[in-house]
Order: sequence, then structure tokens, then C-alpha cells
Amino acid sequence: MRIYNTKSLKIEEFVPLKEHEVSMYVCGPTVYNHVHIGNVRPVVVFDTLRRLFEALGYTVKYVSNYTDVDDKIINRALELGISEKELTDEMIEAYNRIRHLMNAEDLYATPRVTMTMNEIIEFIDGLIKNGSAYEVDGDVYFDTSSVADYGSLSNQNIEDLKVGARIEENEQKRSPLDFALWKKTDMGIKWQTPFGEGRPGWHTECVVMINKELGPLIDIHGGGKDLRFPHHENERAQSMALNHSELANYWMHSGMIDVNGVKMSKSLGNFIIAKDILTTLDPMVLRWFLLGTHYRQDVNVSDEIIENARTELNKVLNALKQAQVKLSLNDFAADGYNQEAYDRFIAAMEDDLNTPNAYGEIFELVKKINQELRVRDLNLETLGADTNTLTKELTILGIRYPEMKLTEEDREIYRLWNEAKAAKDFETADKYRTVLTEKGIL
Repeated sequence: MRIYNTKSLKIEEFVPLKEHEVSMYVCGPTVYNHVHIGNVRPVVVFDTLRRLFEALGYTVKYVSNYTDVDDKIINRALELGISEKELTDEMIEAYNRIRHLMNAEDLYATPRVTMTMNEIIEFIDGLIKNGSAYEVDGDVYFDTSSVADYGSLSNQNIEDLKVGARIEENEQKRSPLDFALWKKTDMGIKWQTPFGEGRPGWHTECVVMINKELGPLIDIHGGGKDLRFPHHENERAQSMALNHSELANYWMHSGMIDVNGVKMSKSLGNFIIAKDILTTLDPMVLRWFLLGTHYRQDVNVSDEIIENARTELNKVLNALKQAQVKLSLNDFAADGYNQEAYDRFIAAMEDDLNTPNAYGEIFELVKKINQELRVRDLNLETLGADTNTLTKELTILGIRYPEMKLTEEDREIYRLWNEAKAAKDFETADKYRTVLTEKGIL
């Protein structure tokens, strides 16, 4: 397995901390509103990575959080006239419905910031005590100069960062690059601490939840590439300062979403809310579409591109369905696989999750299955092996697929349909065809 490590800017061989086990953390949503398809992409990408590791024999401890403390949450709750907890509970439930629709597997842990507060406060206190953080009038800031290679994760020049940061310079901070670990507040949910009443900063929350659920060093930290700086850079800095350790051995970042060639953003009003698009679009078509572009590249959304994804997936699933029908009609239960085809698919996936190349292998296998279905004397063993291989590959991609198991009644109708066609009784044949189509057999 080879992974592009954002920190080194190189594709590296994956070597886990523990043999046959992968620890992985992916930043989850700030739950103040319904998620957009930009939030769905990391769900799909890292769920697929997890499925691949499992297919390779690893046990995966995959953690993703809910940020349920934030200014956006406070403002949205005030706007709606409900409590912050009511809002975040509702949005977490809505987000999990989307995850379920997208066929994402359940996670090892889903921590909430509000349920990790004791650990967050203790973590910040530790940074203050070792001199990596400082308190100013109830606010606590991280001293970025306490980490010698600050900026190395995002490969940024510190002097350039300082120039950019001075635009929003806070006179309380020692350096424009220093960031808030704790914010004094008199509005919204807050906690009492040795350094004052308030709530935590975003960058501290994730590193603490990683430490709590998986330990001080994990295999993979993932998220959208927009999180690389400052969020992930600041997470790593705090780990280096308190734990004297890297936070993760591999950093993976997925690309952004464009809509009709334009970056998706609130200011442009071209956000696509996931729950809205999924009222008319099959979630598996959306998943197939999102995986059709390499995860590190940006994805462009348009009606035409979505329609192409729908057509592609239909071709794959129709071939699978017809193969299953033929096998069921012949009462043949295949237990073999096309090992060569499967190995080529896995080789593509092991190459930094190269889903476009993996799709190419799937299309070749579908072409072979279609050729086998056109032969009068079916080779059931070969067809069965190829069908099993295709289902195995679709499972790794997280694509739900049909499972056609015909009843005796189904088989009888299928026989009568063929008899009517052979007798050129097209009116009767059409009636049987309608029944078979309604059953999803044709």
C-alpha cells in the first residue's frame, strides 16, 4: 500500500504503527447546518480507504468527530430560538442519515467536543505549564515559536505567514501566528477553568480527541485539503509541544468541489446541500461520481458529469444483475474468483487509492461478463467467478449492488417469456417481460 503523504509531498509505502492494524482520524463536520457535498467527499474517500485496508486484512480503528462548540453554532441556535444542544443533536442526526445513504461503514468512535471538555482543559493547562502557551486576560494562545519547524506540515514559509497574519493581528498575541486555545466568552455555552470561563479553540479540540480515542501518535490523519493550514498545522504543533511527538505518520487530504467549473462557496451561493441533491439522485451514483476522480484532485460537478456517472454505474450494475439472473436460472452458486482481475484492481487501489485506474479494471471485467452472457453455451464457472470478483470490487468501493436470487415463480415466468418469444407470440411475451421488468429481473 502506497500513500501520498502531504507532509513529505511524496508517495510513501504505508507501514503501520501496529502490525495488521490502522489508526485513522478524519476531521468531521461543525454541526450548525446541513452538510454540503464538499463534506460528503471525505466521508466517501476515507470510507473507501478503510474498506481497502480491511480487504487487505487490516483491522481499522477509524475515528471522526463532531465539532459541537463554535460561534456558528451559537449564532444559528440564537437565530432559530433553540438551544445549542438541540441544534447540534438535530444536525448530527441529519449528518448520520447522509452517511448511511452513502453506505459509509460505522466508525470506531465519534467523539463530540462537549463530551471531551475535561481532557481539552487538561491539555491546554499542560501547554501553559510547559511554556508553549500563555494566558492574556482569560484568553489562552499557543506560542508557535515553541515549535521549531512550525509550518513544515503545510510546507509554508514562516516569514510569508507572518506577513499575511499581520492583517488580522491581535495586540494580545506575542506573534501574529499564535492561535487561540481558549476563548473568554460571555455568550453561548461555556466552561469554568483555571484560566477563566469560556470555550476551546477549534485547533485544540481535534488533537485532544485523537489523543483520547487513539493515542498520541496515529497512522493516518485525513481531511479536506482546505484543513491543511491552519487547522492541521496547528494540531501537529500542539502535539509536538506537549507530547514531543508527531501527531500522525501520514497526512492525507482530499480535493475540493467545483460547481460548473467554479469553486463551491457560500459567497457565490453555489453550495449543493447533500440532503437536497439526494432527494433526486441515487446516493450510489453520487458515490460513484465522487470516486471517479482521484481523491487528491478537485471534483467538478455539473449535470452532464453526473449523468455520465449514472450511465457508467448503470452499465456496471446491469451487467452484474444479468449475470446473477443467468446464474440463478441455472441454479449455480459460484465460489471462485478471477484472481488476476482482482489483483489488477487491488494494485490500482494500493497505488495511493487510484480509483480512476480501478474503474478501468472494473470496466474491463464488465466487458468480459457481457461477452460471456452473449454466448449460447454459458461457462457458468467462469461467469460465476467474474461475477464474484465484480461484487468484491464494488464492496471495496462501497457501492451497493443488486443481489438477484430468483424464486421458482420467477424462473417459471422467465421460461414462459422465452417460450413466447420463440413462438413469436409477442403480445404474450410483452406481458411476461413487463412482469420480469417490474421484478427487476430484466
